[in-house]
Amino acid sequence: MTPTPSAHVDTFVRDHLPPPDQWPVLLLDDPALAYPDRLNCGAELLDRTIERLGPDRPAFHSGGLPLAEGGSPGARTPRRTWSYGELRGTVDRLAHVLTGELGVVPGNRVLLRGPTSPQLAACWLAVMKAGAVAVTVLAAHRAGELATICRLARISHALCDARSAEELAAAEVPGLRTALFGSGDAHDVLRPAAGEPQRFEAVATAADDVALIAFTSGTTGTPKGCVHFHRDVLAIADTFAARVLRPRGDDVFAGTPPLGFTFGLGGLVVFPLRVGASALLESWSGAAGTLEAVAAHQVSVLFTAPTAYRAMLALLDEAGSGGGPYDLSSLRRCVSAGEHLPAATWESWYARTGLRIIDGIGATELLHIFISAADEAIRPGRTGVPVPGYQARVVAEDGQGALVPVPDGAPGLLAVRGPVGCRYLADERQRSYVRDGWNITGDTYVRDAEGYFRYIARADDMIISAGYNISGPEVEEVLLRHPDVSEAAVVGCPDERRGRVVVAHVVLAPGVAQDSGTAERLRQFATKELAPYKCPRRFVFATQLPRTPTGKLQRHRLREPEPEPRPGGGASGRQP
Repeated sequence: MTPTPSAHVDTFVRDHLPPPDQWPVLLLDDPALAYPDRLNCGAELLDRTIERLGPDRPAFHSGGLPLAEGGSPGARTPRRTWSYGELRGTVDRLAHVLTGELGVVPGNRVLLRGPTSPQLAACWLAVMKAGAVAVTVLAAHRAGELATICRLARISHALCDARSAEELAAAEVPGLRTALFGSGDAHDVLRPAAGEPQRFEAVATAADDVALIAFTSGTTGTPKGCVHFHRDVLAIADTFAARVLRPRGDDVFAGTPPLGFTFGLGGLVVFPLRVGASALLESWSGAAGTLEAVAAHQVSVLFTAPTAYRAMLALLDEAGSGGGPYDLSSLRRCVSAGEHLPAATWESWYARTGLRIIDGIGATELLHIFISAADEAIRPGRTGVPVPGYQARVVAEDGQGALVPVPDGAPGLLAVRGPVGCRYLADERQRSYVRDGWNITGDTYVRDAEGYFRYIARADDMIISAGYNISGPEVEEVLLRHPDVSEAAVVGCPDERRGRVVVAHVVLAPGVAQDSGTAERLRQFATKELAPYKCPRRFVFATQLPRTPTGKLQRHRLREPEPEPRPGGGASGRQP
C-alpha cells in the first residue's frame, strides 16, 4: 500500500514503525472498511454521529453509585449525564487548549492518565481531533513504569486526572508538559477550556496516520508499544461490534476494564459512540459494585472478565432466587475477554440469568476481539470463529522454521490476520510476533471440525511433565466445576523426577476448610474427570490469586519459589 501523505508535523512514530516487510498482511477489501484516505476517528465518532442522530441524545453517564466506605448509609454519588452536544463542546474547547496554550502539534504523543471518567474520554477524543497520538495508561501504573513508557514513546505532553498526578510527577519525565483535569480549581485544564471557541475543526489526518500507542503489560520484559491508525479504531467497531455484538442506539454500555486497556477503550468509548449509544464511565471495585452499576444505570451491554462473572454469580446465589437487591433485567449483552472463559462459568451464568456471554479473544497488538461468537452460534468452552473481516488458523513449525497449518483437532499456535495488525514501536520483537504475514498471538489453540477455535493455553503456560503436554486451563476448568472452588490457577513447578509437576492454586468457597481433606476431595474429583497425568499433584490454598489491574491472571507469579509453609498452612500433601 502507498501511504497517504501524513498530516503529522512530528513524525517520530511513523519514522519508527517496523519496515513494511515485517508488517502482517492487512485485509482491507471489505466494503464496510473502505475508509477515505483522509480520516480522523475522533471526528467520525463524535461529529459524524451528531450529524446523523443529533446532539441531544445521552453520550456518557457518571455517578449514581453508593458512596465509598464511610459515607452515609444509602447515600449515592451525584449522577450526571453528558449529551453528545455537551461532549463535543468540551472536546472541541479542549482541542483548542491542546493546540494553543499547550503547544501540541499533530503527531505529538500525549499521555492520558486517570480512572475511568467522562473527562478522560473527552481528553482522548480531543487528542484524536487535534491530530496527536494518544498514549492512555492505567491509573495503577507506578512512576517507574510511567517513566519507561514516556521514554519509549518520547512523550511531550500529558493530560492527567488530579487524583492520579502524584505518580506521574514522581516519574520525573524530562520536558513533560502536564495539564491536570478534575480538580475543579483554577489550574484545571477543563476550566480554561470553557473560554475557548465552541467548535474545533478536526485535523485532516490520513487514515493511516497513527492515532494511539497501546502498551502491553510488560510482564515478560520491557513493555511493547502497539501502534494503531485512525482507520484501525473504526475497524474494530465495524467488525466485532457491528457484526458480533450488534449494539443499538438505545444501549447503555458499562464495564470494568479501564480506558488504558484496549478492551475498555473499545467497549466503553469507541463502540457506543459509533452507533450513538451511551456509556457509564465510572470506577468501582468488586462484584457488588458491578451489580450496583448495572441496576443503577439500567446497563444493557456489559464488558468484564470471567473472574468478575464468577464473583457476581456468587453474590447472586447468596441473594437467592429473587436476586435480592440486584436487578439485571436491563442486561441484554454480556461480553467476556482478557482471559479464557470456562464452560462452567458460561453455563452457570446462563442458568442464573438467561444471558449468553459473548466470549472473545483479542490482543493489544490487534486492538480488540478477533475470534468470537454470539447468540445461538456460541459453543460454551470454545472461543468461537473468526470475526467477519478476520482470518485465523492453527499452525506449527515444520522443522525448518516455517509455519504450516496443522490438521483440525491438533494443537498449535494461533495465527490471525485482519484489517488491523501488530506494528510495534521500534521493537525487534516484531519479527517474532509477525511471521509469514500472520500475527502469532502466543496462544495454543485447537480448531475443531466445525471451524470453532478452542483455547488450550498460552504457549508459555503449557506444562510438560514426564514427557506429557498438559494444559493448565483445562485442569482449571475441571476444578471450577467443584462446588468448593471459587477460583483456580494451575501452573507447572520444578520437580526432580518429572521435570515439572502440576500444582493447583485454589481459592475456596466461603466456609470450606483449607486442609488436607479438602485437597484430597479435589484430587479425587479431578481424577474422575482427567487422565491421571493431568491431575494436580499438589494444592495450594489462597485467599486470592494474583492479577493485573486489568484482571488477567498472573500465572508467572505462581511459578515463583514458594516460602516454606508454616505448620497448618494452606499447602496440602503431595502425590508420590
